This record gives sequence, structure tokens and C-alpha cells, in this order.
Amino acid sequence: MSLLNQLFNRGLQGSKCKTCLTLAISRIKLLQNKRDAQLRLMRKEIAQFLQTGQEAIARIRVEHIIREQNVWAAYEILELFCEFVYARVPILESQKECPSELREAVASIIFAAPRCSDLPDLLHVRNLFAAKYGKEFIAAASELRPDTSVNRTIVEKLSVGAPSAEVRLNVLKEIAKEYNVEWDSSCTEAELSKKPEDLLNGPKQIAVPVWASLEPNTRGHPPTSENPVTSPNGNRGAKSLDSPTFVTKAPLWPANIAKPSLTDSTLADTSDIKKDTRPETSDVLERARAAISAAEHASTAARLAADLVNVKFSTSKIEEGKS
Repeated sequence: MSLLNQLFNRGLQGSKCKTCLTLAISRIKLLQNKRDAQLRLMRKEIAQFLQTGQEAIARIRVEHIIREQNVWAAYEILELFCEFVYARVPILESQKECPSELREAVASIIFAAPRCSDLPDLLHVRNLFAAKYGKEFIAAASELRPDTSVNRTIVEKLSVGAPSAEVRLNVLKEIAKEYNVEWDSSCTEAELSKKPEDLLNGPKQIAVPVWASLEPNTRGHPPTSENPVTSPNGNRGAKSLDSPTFVTKAPLWPANIAKPSLTDSTLADTSDIKKDTRPETSDVLERARAAISAAEHASTAARLAADLVNVKFSTSKIEEGKS
């Protein structure tokens, strides 16, 4: 490494990069052994759930198994890339740009470093690559731009999306076959084949235009300014029935039946009805007035009785005082 690269920190520190890669490789192997034991235990638990008929719990737990298997596969590829870059660190030091044969390995390590929290050593390697190739190269690999060469398998295995129903069903069948569990997958297949309901937007119903229900009533009536009909030639002047904002006015009374008119007899009948209803209201008012007057008489009588009692009581006291 030249003195200029040391001053501006633009060269790759080979010894530090090798140390970080060695630590990352050893940590990946340790995590792989630990993850293998966890996967065996989790698969055994799912087999027990299938055997006892608790398929709902098994369908939920299998997603965690699929995620752990994906991480295990991604770590296995990253281990190979770390070993590949470790063996070619001198080439990275000697060249200013990233060699084409190392571009996939370097870009994959840069992409996976922030997504693998169990491997902090990869972040140090990523920072060394950023000091060597610049922030633009790091951003291109992290954002999966077209000019990068990130491994497609690592991108798929480290994705946070939920596994498909087909993948979950296949893993459940593999577990049942591995532990010799007699399991009928028809219920699970029917449950996984259901499409999730859109609860936010509500039920999706096809809205019927207003003119669709009124169109049969307009047949047999001549077109007017209120009830236009689209011309077969497609003239612009005619209003189209296909527009959802167009509403036809249906006739309120059939054409073959004469509309009833308000004659003197009907007016007389309505006046008789009004006259019949007036005495009823007057009787109610008279009864109410009679009840009010009776209540007033009763209250005055009660007052007179109270006054009479007070007078008698006072006279009796006066006579007792004289005696």
C-alpha cells in the first residue's frame, strides 16, 4: 500500500480485512451448528402437533422453520464468499477497482452485512470496502441496483416476506414423512388455499348503474329531451346510456291508464274528512279544560278547609286562655 493511500485512507487494510473475515467464518460455523440443533427440535415439535391434530399451531410454527432454513442457506453461501475473498485479499489491495471475478462475492457481503445481526464482523468488512471503493459502490449493492452483482439466492433467502402456501405445505409434508406421522393434509390444503379477505376496503361488490334498473321502463316510449337515446351513428349530440352519470326518468303512471283528476267530488270528500276530524279535536280540548277547572276548584276547596281549621284552632286557644 502506498503512502498516499495510507494518508487518505483509500487503500484496503489487508490484515484487518483478513482478521474480520476469519472471525466471520468461524462465527458462521458456530451459528450453523446451533441452528441445526434448533431446527431438529422445532421439526420434532411440529411433528407432534400434526400427530395430535393441532394443525393450526403447526401452520404457524412452520413459518419460523422456513425462515431459519433460509437464513441457514444464506449463511452457507456467505461462508463460501468470505473464504473466497480471504484468499484474494492481495488482489483487492493491488487494484483500484473491484475485480470482476470478485464483484459478486464483495457485493453479496455488502448486501448481507446489515441484514445479518448475528455477524457483526461482516459490518467491519463492509466498512473496509466502503473506504476502498466509496459510498456509491456500497449504496448500489445495498439497494440492488441493476449494475450490481449480488447473489440472487442470498437476496431471496434474506427477504422478510412471508413464505407462500405451497412452500409451507411442502415443509409440513416433509416433516410428517420424516417422523412417520399419518397426517391428512386435505384440511390444511383447504385452509392455505383461502385468499385473505381485504378487511380495510370492505366487501368488494359490483356497483350497478342507476340507469340499468330503469332501462326496461323506458322501452316503448319515444325519445324526448328528458329521455334521450343514443343514436346508432354515434353522434356526439346524443347522450349515451353507457355513462354512469346519466339517469333516465321513468314514467310515474302507465300510458294506457288514465290519470285520476281532482274533481269537485274528491274535494268534497276531503273537506268532509276534515270536518269529521275537527269535532274530535274540540272534544279533547273541552275535556282538558273541564279537568283543569275541576283541579282549580279542588285546590280552592282545600285552601278554604285549611283556613277553617286554623280559625277553629285559634278560637280554642283563646277560650282556654280566658278560662
